Amino acid sequence: MSKLLDTINSVQDFKSIDIAQYPQLAEEIRRLLIKTTSSNGGHLAPNLGVVELTMALHKTFDCPKDKIVWDVGHQSYIHKILTGRRAQFDTLRQYGGLSGFPKREESACDAFNTGHSGTSISAALGIALARDIKNEKFNSLAVIGDGSFTNGMVYEALNQAGHRDTNLIVVLNDNAMSISPNVGALAEYFARIRTAPRYSKLKSDFEQLVRRIPTIGESVAHYAERVKDALKFIVMPGMFFEEMGFTYFGPIDGHNVQQMLDVFQNAKSVGGPVLVHVVTQKGRGYFPAEIKADKFHGVGPFMVSTGEAIKDPEAPESYTNVFADILVDVADERDDVVAITAAMRDGTGLSKFAKKYPSRFFDVGIAEGHAVTLGAGIAAEGLRPVISIYSSFLQRSYDNVVHDVCMQNLPVIFILDRAGIVGDDGPTHHGVFDLSYLRHIPNLVVMSPKDEQELRSMFKSAFNYNCPVAIRYPRGCGVGVDCAQPLEDIVLGTSELLRPGGDTALIPIGAMTNPALLAARQLSERHGIEALVVNARFVKPLDEQALHCICQTMKKIVTLEDNVLQGGFGSAVLEFINEHQYSTKVLRLGWPNQYIEQGARELLLEKYGLAVDGIVESVSQFLE
Repeated sequence: MSKLLDTINSVQDFKSIDIAQYPQLAEEIRRLLIKTTSSNGGHLAPNLGVVELTMALHKTFDCPKDKIVWDVGHQSYIHKILTGRRAQFDTLRQYGGLSGFPKREESACDAFNTGHSGTSISAALGIALARDIKNEKFNSLAVIGDGSFTNGMVYEALNQAGHRDTNLIVVLNDNAMSISPNVGALAEYFARIRTAPRYSKLKSDFEQLVRRIPTIGESVAHYAERVKDALKFIVMPGMFFEEMGFTYFGPIDGHNVQQMLDVFQNAKSVGGPVLVHVVTQKGRGYFPAEIKADKFHGVGPFMVSTGEAIKDPEAPESYTNVFADILVDVADERDDVVAITAAMRDGTGLSKFAKKYPSRFFDVGIAEGHAVTLGAGIAAEGLRPVISIYSSFLQRSYDNVVHDVCMQNLPVIFILDRAGIVGDDGPTHHGVFDLSYLRHIPNLVVMSPKDEQELRSMFKSAFNYNCPVAIRYPRGCGVGVDCAQPLEDIVLGTSELLRPGGDTALIPIGAMTNPALLAARQLSERHGIEALVVNARFVKPLDEQALHCICQTMKKIVTLEDNVLQGGFGSAVLEFINEHQYSTKVLRLGWPNQYIEQGARELLLEKYGLAVDGIVESVSQFLE
């Protein structure tokens, strides 16, 4: 049997396929999704759940004229396949290949770049308002998951959209999941909607029955509106959206293409803001992903036959797992430790803590700003909150960090996972800005460990500082050190001498420490250059005593960081040198002031001169 999928090289090719062939096409798409993500990694379960939904959208609407904004965007793989990128799909998330998220530079059918949650309705509304100003005619849609409805920005957008009353279609993809299972009152609210699907039919039947009454039918129908207003809250508590000014359709089966086609056509003709509530199954069509949708939300390479991840058995423990263990160890000793996550209990290593200390664990959903201020409130009452969050996600709560935590000097501990370059997820997820946007905030201590054991020591030491602390570490495995050794009590603002030398000083921070040590050895072996290596450990406060000694004895020094150069660790060293009027010259090695593309971490480090060979070359040229 010939593959339908092989015939689709554009969205027009897809539109030409008969709807009777959609089940076969959906199956072929799912096979391609599983095959590609098993090799490249990626977001499998979200995409398996939206195959039919995406097909119905592209059958009803006309991209690129009509604009579809995918919230977060990790569920846009089928959209890419159907809009002319099927032949390149095997390059997904690879260096130089297709992005794992919508990307305007990649296709005219990608209306808006996304990567973080909760932005789609705002963007789609902005597109719709621009359309109105320019007197153009097209549809603007936001496709957003129920997990994103824990993000406050969603309600700001709904409020504005309902007030403006412009043509806008919001498709709520309800699969009862974000990354971890959804939590909170909103999750319960959507669950109640899903269990009351008969309201729409009941309302329609009621209207038709009343209007058939001779003479008085119309007046009775009008009078009955008040009865229906009460009825809808009793029978189906899904009218929140109508009260916000939206016409509500649903819930409908997100795997029934014909039903969705009918509803989307109605949504196009209604006018004003419309919300279509679609219920889907995350992971549909691949049994391991159906039963463990959270585990298959974002995956690395895996065995298709079993769903088991392909891992190097000799690989060291991940930083995330090391943190998970030390958190529980500290909590065993201290009953004032509280842990907070924003819908990422597994990804940030809080599952062990949550299981052992459920009363001290809080998952706030995709609400990073709330997570930070919640922690501030907890700290104000004398407890010690630990907020574990991805570096790129903390960007969303910057004002909360400044205003609610640091201005009050509250002892909140921020654990920034996925700091630095994260690899195949690309620029929306690289955590290369945190040193720059955190180090200038008063009262905040910022540090980064060179290895797993130092992470454990830093975390335990942070409880001694009695102030806000941020500890950032990279994605993936550590360097393989022995974590059974006793923990070091790290004195605030102290560095660590790792290698003596008199020709120059290499001062790395965090993940760049091990490459700096290797580079120092090669500088000695290849060029006869003896480099001092100092593990900075702290970006703030700097070890000024050590810097004074270095600047008084070295004419040239090199800083190394897994962060953008602008405003980062190297900039802090330059400020110190300028303040104390040293003549020491500084070479700063880090990421340039641009959005770094997707690609394996090792490949990107090599490309940008931050792998060992690149460091050796840069340092030797600098010293010449």
